[in-house]
Amino acid sequence: MTGKPDQHQQAESVADRIIERLGGRIVLALPLGLGKANLVANALFERAVDDKAIDLEIFTALTLERPSGSSDMERRFIEPLNERLYSGYPGLAFAKALRDGSLPENVRISEFFFVAGRWLSVENAQQNYVSANYTHAGRYVLDRGINVVAQLVAKRGDGADAEYSLSCNSDITLDILPVLKARREPVLLVGEVSSQLPFMPGEAVLPAGEFDLILDGPDRDRPLFVVPREPVSAADHAIGIHAAGLAKDGGTLQIGIGSLGDALAAGLILRQRQPELFAGTLYRLSPHAQAEGRETGSFETGLYAASEMFVDGFMDLYREGILKRRVSDGAILHSGFFLGSHEFYAFLRDLPEEERALFQMRGISFVNELYGEEERKRADRAHARFVNNAMMVTLMGATVSDALDDGRVVSGVGGQYNFVAQAFALEGAHSIITLNAARRTRGRRESRLVWSYGHTTLPRHLRDMVVTEYGVADLRGKSDRDCIAAMLAIADSAFQDELLDAAKSAGKLEKDFAVPPAFRRNTPERIAEALLPLRKEGWCTRFPFATEFTEEEQRLIPALRHLKDVSASGRSLARAALASLAEGRPDQEERAALERMQLSTPASLRETFYAKLLLWALRHVE
Repeated sequence: MTGKPDQHQQAESVADRIIERLGGRIVLALPLGLGKANLVANALFERAVDDKAIDLEIFTALTLERPSGSSDMERRFIEPLNERLYSGYPGLAFAKALRDGSLPENVRISEFFFVAGRWLSVENAQQNYVSANYTHAGRYVLDRGINVVAQLVAKRGDGADAEYSLSCNSDITLDILPVLKARREPVLLVGEVSSQLPFMPGEAVLPAGEFDLILDGPDRDRPLFVVPREPVSAADHAIGIHAAGLAKDGGTLQIGIGSLGDALAAGLILRQRQPELFAGTLYRLSPHAQAEGRETGSFETGLYAASEMFVDGFMDLYREGILKRRVSDGAILHSGFFLGSHEFYAFLRDLPEEERALFQMRGISFVNELYGEEERKRADRAHARFVNNAMMVTLMGATVSDALDDGRVVSGVGGQYNFVAQAFALEGAHSIITLNAARRTRGRRESRLVWSYGHTTLPRHLRDMVVTEYGVADLRGKSDRDCIAAMLAIADSAFQDELLDAAKSAGKLEKDFAVPPAFRRNTPERIAEALLPLRKEGWCTRFPFATEFTEEEQRLIPALRHLKDVSASGRSLARAALASLAEGRPDQEERAALERMQLSTPASLRETFYAKLLLWALRHVE
């Protein structure tokens, strides 16, 4: 690192300078998610494609790409969305090459976390995946002999007085910079300035002298990558309400991205605004005994967040006066990275600086671990509730979150183990694993609570709390027998007998054990019935918060998912196609949805069929 960074206006000149200073061997570290210096990475990649003497290795995670569709119907929905949300966003050239098989031999890409499901069928990506806890990723970067860190940054001031904020990705960079300095090896820190990135104060701020190269050119105003908020199902809302009843006023919270994170935020807001309605819903969702001892009051002291990811939901909780408990350094949130919606980025940009300072971006070792300032962290992280999602959970409490039993990686471990370990190390803390009890796949329903599975992310000796739409299973310290009984109580009733037989066959349950009658009504219909009073008062909507999707798109998303599910079964699709022929004329809202899909005036027999089928789906989705 030098005393004054070289300033550049074009990414190509930054790439040339990197190659000039380092020669032909470049080991590039890019932050996960939003914070990648895409323009610099693309320029380096192009140089490596053109010059095979350049050896380029890239280590990163959570590579963001525009959504794509695998069918004509999906493309009709996605292409206008891409134009609206991602126009001007520079995609990563190496990701495209990796996906289409054109990655040159002198370029290697390794990731330690994938966007969920996006790389399942890409063999190169699967072969070069590095399984890592989030807090260990920095160590692995250092072990690879990293010589370039290239990161998107926010800028304040000019010249010698300029400061740069690591903003959305302080996570690994803050952890590895001191080690890189101590090694006194040739390493370049490159900043790519974005005017759209919020300037996050505190430890995320670095003086200009920390950087070797700065790209600050005409592309600084390009848009950030956005993640639209997903629709929240009735089952998701039920899970969110159950989990919200586990949070203590004056406590600590971690939540993740996605519909379950939004459901939890919505459940906490319901509890804050209408605690009696919240309590009544909680008791309708769970048999009385299971709901006893839950937290149902509004938040006076409020919550503090210690969460590796700063998600939109924390913005909503802050606005509601729930996220407000200040800890020893005055912060109400400590986080390592953020990624979210347009509204979320604007929220952070528009906050007065002293208010923005309540949200502190720190190294991931600070957020995800207790060691280092341990006494302070223990005091700050009172009554912690670390809430993470899973794909499956076994009846004996092992969690499957990152990969399939054939070894293919869906996403990654990330910080899930870190927070589970903290939950066991902190007094009064809990790890809460959330998942829908069942899912639809290939046209049929399957249980996500399973007897066993050929891959484990969290072993069963770390079992704590598991939440489905049917309730909470408190597993910590329980015997295998009692753990299985608790898990059966939150399983979908369509699968309870099969699971029960598996447990008895293994000798883990007594032969005369029966699922209590109170838990034999674990059905989607009962969840819908329990949530009906909330829906009548405007709660538990499909999009409980502002979304990037238009009204037509909000109606189309569940209909298109329903069609995709139906299409997975040839027999179901044939029945749907036959039924669609009897559909009448579309009403005004349905016509608007068809128009959004360019199907309001079909120009061919194929489009006529699509229009009929989509109209049927719009009318038959839940």
